[in-house]
Parts: sequence; structure tokens; C-alpha cells
Amino acid sequence: MIRLNDITDKVQSYLPDADIEVISTAYVFSAKVHQGQTRLSGEPYLTHPLEVAYILGELTMDVPSVATGLLHDTVEDTLATMKEIEEIFGPEISYLVDGVTKISRMSFSNTEERQAENFRKMIIAMAKDIRVLLIKLSDRLHNMRTIQFLPLERREAVAQETMDIYAPLANRLGIGWIKAELEDLAFKTLKPEIYQEISDRLESKRSEIDKYSKGVLSIIEEEIKKNKIEAQLQGRVKHLYGIYSKMKAQEIGFEEVYDKIAFRIIVESLKDCYGTLGIIHSLWKPVPGRFKDFIAMPKPNMYQSLHTTVIGPYGERIEVQIRTEEMHKIAQKGIAAHWRYKEGKDGIKKQDAKSYDWLQRLIEWQQDLKDPSEFLKTVKVDLFPEEVYVFTPKGEVKAFPKGATPIDFAYGIHTDVGNKCVGAKVNGKLVPIRHQLVNGDVVEILTGGKQKPSKDWLRMVVTSKAKQKIKHWLINEQKERSVTFGKEILDKEFRKFGLSFQKHMHSQKMKSAIESLKTKDLEDLISKVANARISPQQIIEFFVPKEEIKETEQQSVEEPAKKKQRLKKEGKAGGVLIKGVDDIMTKFAKCCNPVPGDRIIGFITRGRGVTIHTADCPNVIDLSTERLVDVQWDISQEQNYNAKIMVICENKKGLLASIALAIANSEANISEGFLRTTDDNKARCEFELQIKNLEHLKRVIRSVEKERDVISVHRIT
Repeated sequence: MIRLNDITDKVQSYLPDADIEVISTAYVFSAKVHQGQTRLSGEPYLTHPLEVAYILGELTMDVPSVATGLLHDTVEDTLATMKEIEEIFGPEISYLVDGVTKISRMSFSNTEERQAENFRKMIIAMAKDIRVLLIKLSDRLHNMRTIQFLPLERREAVAQETMDIYAPLANRLGIGWIKAELEDLAFKTLKPEIYQEISDRLESKRSEIDKYSKGVLSIIEEEIKKNKIEAQLQGRVKHLYGIYSKMKAQEIGFEEVYDKIAFRIIVESLKDCYGTLGIIHSLWKPVPGRFKDFIAMPKPNMYQSLHTTVIGPYGERIEVQIRTEEMHKIAQKGIAAHWRYKEGKDGIKKQDAKSYDWLQRLIEWQQDLKDPSEFLKTVKVDLFPEEVYVFTPKGEVKAFPKGATPIDFAYGIHTDVGNKCVGAKVNGKLVPIRHQLVNGDVVEILTGGKQKPSKDWLRMVVTSKAKQKIKHWLINEQKERSVTFGKEILDKEFRKFGLSFQKHMHSQKMKSAIESLKTKDLEDLISKVANARISPQQIIEFFVPKEEIKETEQQSVEEPAKKKQRLKKEGKAGGVLIKGVDDIMTKFAKCCNPVPGDRIIGFITRGRGVTIHTADCPNVIDLSTERLVDVQWDISQEQNYNAKIMVICENKKGLLASIALAIANSEANISEGFLRTTDDNKARCEFELQIKNLEHLKRVIRSVEKERDVISVHRIT
């Protein structure tokens, strides 16, 4: 258990002239007001503020921060008041205590709002003093260290919040060790079995890893000494969540994680950093693409170091980090390492404003947001690089995953806006609907009354909401089309027997048909007729005697034969058989280009024979049902049919030739081709092909899809 002397000794180790009396007074006050209180672990409650204060000492924080660590829960969990805190400790500590005091006394409509309001208060506090956030992180770290005493449901919620918010915040502030510990503790809570498995496997290899680590370090040390460079050498096993993340991201097993050990070399000067890098690369072969110079280009959280991966002893890949002592201090303590103290006092000099631009942006954003949950999104967007943060023309904030397009944005506003999206203006300029949004874009959606979603949109969107809404619209459209087409078929069939389908739709006999044919309702029955899963005759049997059905069917066979006498006789053509007719002129509809394998239907034209459509062709719905005839493919004939495909690809030299070769290798001929490029450097290629059947067409499409830089291929109907 941490004691007061541990804290004061820690502070005096980096602040010899610190006013320790303030910390002692804070300890006495906290002990007094928390007297009799215990934690869920059964320990005296005072152990928590003591631990928090010690963590702040490890971060080399100033006296007011450490004192606040001892006092941070007094106002929330005891009878102490802010007025007392200010009277005893002054306005600075009072302000810090207020900034980290939990706001549990307020009422909230939901958990997300409460969480968002906490962050609103915390970020506002950072506008004047970032120490509030560092104290809050220290508080969360100790709570995570004792999380096992919470009830399971609460434990998982706190761990998830830690993983989503606090660990990324620690990373954003550059405090690597707090980030790693928070991630491991949250990982252990959320996925205990996986955590334990990785931990056990690491432990089983502990002696092997230690032996390997010592061997590598001795080789490096010997070579560095030869070059007269003073250095500290460290070898450490990566934290468990880091190993798990790599396994998950690369879809590999534990044994395939090659860099479980990271080696660190701390040298005296910038010159020695690059000199040591040369030594490492002379010892072992570097892995291409695995060298990163964070000294020349520091991370946003001020982290600096050289990173390289080399093929070390026994062919094992090892990661080496090289930095100076000052860089190491920043890597360990992040923003906390930048505190500078006035000589002989505990006051803090003004912080470098540029280092905290990201905090200032958050502060400005939150001031314009009334919805707490929206503010939480802005925090997450800034913490996670895989999200983008954009604005409506009125300045409203919207957060989207990386790769989001104007269509995602449109559906984020309203479903109707998404369904009617024809284009967008980004920062005042027209862009294609597949344009990818970036942070800070101002997006205006353009809509059109005749616009409808298409299947292509599903390839352009990344948000689940947009995908769901597009799929829902497409399913409904298909369903409406099927119902309309099915009604036409049944209406025609009923009229053959002098009946009205409309009048019998809700009859008892129809209910019997629905039940007997195992359909959910009338709409489902009609759809299945349209999709040829139920024949019209199966339904007619519930309304007409079988003898009458046979008689009428015989007449229906003879009727087309009479009709064909009025048509120009040119013999059987096109590989299509018309029920009851031997020789009649046929042609394929240009609107749908049917090929063998498609379900088809014929339409008798005046003086031009029969036009063959696919059964689900939208144009069939508008045709007179009196002139529709049953047709089928003549599989005894083998001939070529026309089919069109659309290929969308990157606009790269030689790609068109590769696509043409892929088509030729699939034994298909190109009759006609058309190509145009788009504003986003893509090419849209339309080909008319000669193919044998639907399976042949699918084979051609699969062949073209395999070509590099081809984005999508689909049939045009």
C-alpha cells in the first residue's frame, strides 16, 4: 500500500524545493473526510487517492496536481464542499478538484449522454489547464487496476469505456506506459480467455525469450562500445493487447507474431541516434519498408524515436527503437514531460500552444454543439484516425468512418435525402458521389426527384446505416415489381376462366391457397408467382374444377397457333421455342438482352413476330397481358447471343488490353466497346459480347474481375 512518505519522496526526487506541506495537508484532509469509507475490495477508501497521487508523482507532476490527486473524490463522495477546498487549499487546487469531480449528482436520460457530459466538462477544463486530464487519467488507471471488485456488468462497461476513450487519450497525450497498461487491463476484463491464453503462452516461452533477449543485447552492446557510443540498452516483451491486436489485424496465430520483443537503445545525442542506427543495420539486414524516422517527423503527441526492424540472430525479426534520454522522457510521460517549473517555485510556465492545437479544436467544436452525444463523437473522431469529421452547410457536425462518401453523408442526414442523392458539393465544388470525404470538409448534398438508389451504391458506402437503407430500398423495389408482375400474370390466368382476380383476392378460397401453398400472406403468394416459384395453375385449382382447367388449357395451346397465322412466317429462329408454335419470327429485346439461363417471356408484336424479354424485365409490366406468350429456350440449338457488361476500373495504361485479353481467354468475342473516364480518374468500359449462355457470361465476368485495378464488373440489363 502506498503511504504519504512514498508520495513526498517521489515529488522531492524531481522537485527538491517543493512545498511538501501542501501535500501533507491534502492527505490529512482526505483521510479525515473519507474516514470510515471502504472500497469494494474492502480496503479503506483512502488507498485510492493515495495511489492516484503516487501515479501523478510518477508523471513528475507539480505539487497542486499531486495534492488534487489526494482530494479529487472528496467533494463527490464526502460531505466536503468546494468552498472548504478553496478556503484551505486556494483557488488553483480548488479549480483542479472541480475539474475532475465526477458529476454523478446530476440526472441523465441515458448512459451515453452522461458519458458525453463528463467529457464536455473535462475538455472545457483543459482549455485552461491540461492537468485536469492527467489527473483524470491517473484516477482511471487505479480504478482499472482494481476493476475486478466491480459487479460484472459494470466492470465490462468501465473496461469498454477505457478502451474507447481513456487509452486513446493517453496515447494522444503521448503517455505510452499508461496507454499500454489501460489497454491490457481493459483487454483482460473484456476478453479474459484470450488474454489468459496469450499470457500463458508468453509465460511458457519466458526463459527462451529472456535468453534470446540477453543474447541480442550483448551483441549490440559489444558493437556499440567498439564505436565509443554511450548507451542504455533495454529489451522488453510487448504488452498483451499489442500482440492480440497484431494477431487480429493480420489474421495470424500467436506463433506467427514475429516481433514479440522490442529492443530500445537510449543514447546521449541526436548524432548518436543515427550512428547507432548504422551499427544495427551493419549487424543485421533491415526489413524493407519497416524503418520509420519519428525524429525528423515526430508524431502529433510529440513522440520522437527511430524505429527499424531487422532480421536478427537465428533469422528472427526484431524491432529496435533508438532515442535520446530527452526523447525517452517524452515517450514515457508525454505532455507531462513538458512541464517546466519556475526556479524555487511550483508555478508552471505557459505551455507551447502549437503542441495542444488538437485540444483547442475540441474546445471550439464543443462550444457549437448542443447534443452531448454528438460531442462524444467529436472526441472519438479526433482520437481515432480511421474516422473523419465533416460539416453541413449550416455548420452542424457529422462524424463518419474513414472512406465515407457523399452518399454516406446524405443518409446520415435523412433517408429521403440519401435515396434522392444525385451528387454533392464539397467545399463549394462539385464532386462525384464516390468522392471520399476528409476532415473539415463542408458537404452539401444535391438531390433529384427521379433519382433512385442502385446496387452500385453498396460498393461506395461504408456506414452500416447507408448500406441498410440502400438494401431496404432495393428489396422493396424488387418486391413491388414482383407483386405488380405477379398480379398481371394472375389477372390474365383468372380471365381465361371468366374470373376476376381482383374480386377473389381476399376470398376464403384464396386464404386456403395461401395456407396450402405455405406462403406467409397474399403478397408473398403473388411474389412467388412472379418469381416462378408457384405457377398460376396451382392457384386456379382452388377456384375452377380440374376438367374445366384441362379444357381451357387445350384452347390456350390452339390459340397461339391461330395468332401465328397472322404473322410473317420466317421459320424457327433465335434458339427459342414458343408453346404450341413451330415456326415464327423471334427477336430479343434490347432493353434486357436475354441469354440462355435467364427466365424469359414472349410478347407478340404487330407484324414483327415475338419479342423475347427476361421475365423480370421492368418493361414487361407495361405490356398488354393479352399478347404475352409462354416461351422457353431451345437447348438443342447452340449459337451466340449478345450480352452487355460494364467494367469500372482504375484509369491506367494497358488495362483495357488486359481486360480484352481476359474476355478473349474466356472464349467470348467483343462486338462493340465504349470507354469514358470520370473526374476521379476511373474508367467506365461498356462491352457488347457474344456469349453462349448465362453461365458463359458469368465465367467472363469472373475472369475480368480477377484483373488488377478492376473495381467492379456487372451485367447491363
